[in-house]
Amino acid sequence: MKRSSQADHADPSRLPPPVLCYDRRRFLLVVGGAAAYAALRPGQAWARKLARRRPALQPWALPSNAPPDPVDLARALMGAAILAPSHWNSQPWRMEANGSSIRLLADTQRSLPVIDPERTAMTISLGAALENMLVTMRAYGLRPTVNFFPEGEKGLAVAHVRWAGGEPQRDRDLFAAIPERRTNRRNYDGRGIFMQNRATLTALIPEDLRIHWIDDRDQIDRIADLVHDATRDQVLDRRAQAERFAWMRMGDDEARESGDGITVDGLELGGPARWLAGRYFNPRSRFLGLGAGSAAKQAREAVESSGALALITTARTGESLALVAGQAYERFALRATRLGIAQQPMHAPLEVVSYRLDLMRQFGAMGERPLLFVRLGHARRPGHSVRRGVALVASFRNS
Repeated sequence: MKRSSQADHADPSRLPPPVLCYDRRRFLLVVGGAAAYAALRPGQAWARKLARRRPALQPWALPSNAPPDPVDLARALMGAAILAPSHWNSQPWRMEANGSSIRLLADTQRSLPVIDPERTAMTISLGAALENMLVTMRAYGLRPTVNFFPEGEKGLAVAHVRWAGGEPQRDRDLFAAIPERRTNRRNYDGRGIFMQNRATLTALIPEDLRIHWIDDRDQIDRIADLVHDATRDQVLDRRAQAERFAWMRMGDDEARESGDGITVDGLELGGPARWLAGRYFNPRSRFLGLGAGSAAKQAREAVESSGALALITTARTGESLALVAGQAYERFALRATRLGIAQQPMHAPLEVVSYRLDLMRQFGAMGERPLLFVRLGHARRPGHSVRRGVALVASFRNS
């Protein structure tokens, strides 16, 4: 008689209940699904990040000649204006194109009311944008006509520019410098500025303004100490620092997402201040004192490395002079670019009132109104900063 195996006659009572088998399968499915979700989640997050629309950025290039289409021409002129410098790269401008005219307006939402309460730096930035536009018009063989402050000095419109054709091309060398100009925050190599180059730059300052120069090493060192103290005090002023920190970008991606501001790398900070900028310069951080010390040290070294210092002032009053100063400064910066000279406006000793008089005294400019303090020298050119594209700052009409 054939003997049956134990498996053939297993006791049904000893088998696992069917419901337990189902629960086990369900458990495995849930665990597997969770693992798959965990594995896919970073990819989904990255996909969502890529899908998020970034602002259109303005390319650092301009058409070499006037585009034949009127709309393309207006875009090129406004694109040149956008490449102008602005305090903390805040880009405080809007533009309205209408046929062969453009209105340049202040974007007061991009002002810096704590560190620039009189909007002097903002108006200088608008003047620089206007000058880029005018230089480009002349380079294209256009004849510009400017109506300054068409709504009065308190209005948002700072200039109404019209143009006509048929002129010979001019300012081609300055036009070529517009995409090449940089605010160079690096340490310079200490070489001075040739007297003929200094004379060339001085000639660009109009009669309503004055320019004072310092190239004596002892004086430069004294001003470097002054800039150190002003920078430290400004960073320690938590209200002022909160405004500055809002324009600080922790990396290139963040800068591209906002289309404005200055990256930590662009500030040329060194050591821990560069790696821990989010803590060192956050006005709510307990590390702010370390950030103030690092920023002050960097500012002192920057001034000490300069070949020359310049202070642009005026003996007159009026908001229009800040606009004129912005125009003059942009021509100054474009010409310096063509001469191979690095330059950087430095704001702290003008913005911290307690140091302003000391700076004026060092330059022998007491009784005048300071507008811009600039260091000059020689250094490797940095990369460009981001700019919001024409589509974000301009409107087009056809009336």
